[in-house]
Amino acid sequence: MNFIVENWYLFLLAFVSGGALFLPMLKSGANGLTPSAAVLLVNREKAVLIDVCGADEFAEGHAGGAKNVPVNEIDERLPTVVKNKALPLVMVCPSGARATRAAIMARRLGYENVQVLAGGTKAWREAGLPIEKKA
Repeated sequence: MNFIVENWYLFLLAFVSGGALFLPMLKSGANGLTPSAAVLLVNREKAVLIDVCGADEFAEGHAGGAKNVPVNEIDERLPTVVKNKALPLVMVCPSGARATRAAIMARRLGYENVQVLAGGTKAWREAGLPIEKKA
């Protein structure tokens, strides 16, 4: 017991450094999926990429295989595009702000597994993943 009292700062240092190891894990979970994690989700669990940009932005360039459901049309169009509410959804937009809002709306519609692509289309492009353009 005397060792603990005399070396309290070592225990504090160990506790703080252990917390610092878990911090990146907590941050990545809160900010959404990485592009590589999204690809794994699509390939392994048949996740559907939903681009929530407007039609013009979608035509300029979107993640390969994404379906366009603008954020202001989520309530009406998402149930017709993705009928199975158990399928994982990955919401995508250029930065992530609209995708986060769309994810909240999709959860309210009863979709069980909805995630946001961290960094949006920009992160997808930077990861070297396919970008499609509509002519």
